[in-house]
Amino acid sequence: MTHLNYLLACFLLLFFLTACAASPTDLPPTATVVPPTPTPDLTREGWTLVWHDEFDGPEINPDYWTHEIGGHGWGNGESQYYTDSPDNSFIEDGKLVIQALEQNMLGKRFTSARLITQGKVSQQYGRIEARIQIPTGKGIWPAFWMLGDNFSQVGWPRSGEIDIMENIGSEPGVVHGTLHGPGYSGGSGVGTSYRLPDRRPFADDFHVYAVEWDPSEIRWYVDDVLFNTITANDVPGDWVYDQPFFILLNVAVGGRWPGYPDNNTQFPQRMLVDYVRIYERDE
Repeated sequence: MTHLNYLLACFLLLFFLTACAASPTDLPPTATVVPPTPTPDLTREGWTLVWHDEFDGPEINPDYWTHEIGGHGWGNGESQYYTDSPDNSFIEDGKLVIQALEQNMLGKRFTSARLITQGKVSQQYGRIEARIQIPTGKGIWPAFWMLGDNFSQVGWPRSGEIDIMENIGSEPGVVHGTLHGPGYSGGSGVGTSYRLPDRRPFADDFHVYAVEWDPSEIRWYVDDVLFNTITANDVPGDWVYDQPFFILLNVAVGGRWPGYPDNNTQFPQRMLVDYVRIYERDE
């Protein structure tokens, strides 16, 4: 065998062995991509839709939402400055995006957004729900909640607060539903927490967070699973949930409860809101 033929034979043998080693049966399996859960239909048996925002327009609807602006910590020692900048809140692909950024502003290390319906949309009793994909990471604090319409007159906690969904990023598999009122506010709020049956992080997908609110009882749901019921007899103070409440959506950064971001917390952090809907029970 000539030297050239010998080299050619070696090349062919190496090619054959490489091809065999890379056969399809030996390759790592392709990752399974789980499609997001579909958006629920507008109709709900036993209920009538009375208000909704599907975030299908090009911009956040100013007839429904106002941006609260400031960086005073909001009573919780938070580290963000809330803005009305399109960097922090905008519509994208039919969803409201609330985006927290590592961005210095007026002495704060972070910026984010807090949208409220005060003076524009409020509700007394019914079902209030939103389909949300929350962010995750230490020091990140997304929330979907309500305050009494008399908040500006009587202050907090006399106005009452209904936390439909809160999460702190250091507990990715836990959401909380809580009431705060006179005599049971802050760390003494009345509520409980919920985990998904498969223990997945809530940030992995969209979930529908809701309360059903009657004159003497409020019930909390995730994806139509009831996980909490509080009645007037369960609170150690006045039951102040007999008036209209307005809606709030925000992503806080830091605070005494969630703690503060560390080197593992990635930015930007996004909360995606597919819709917010209010129903009243059929007679």
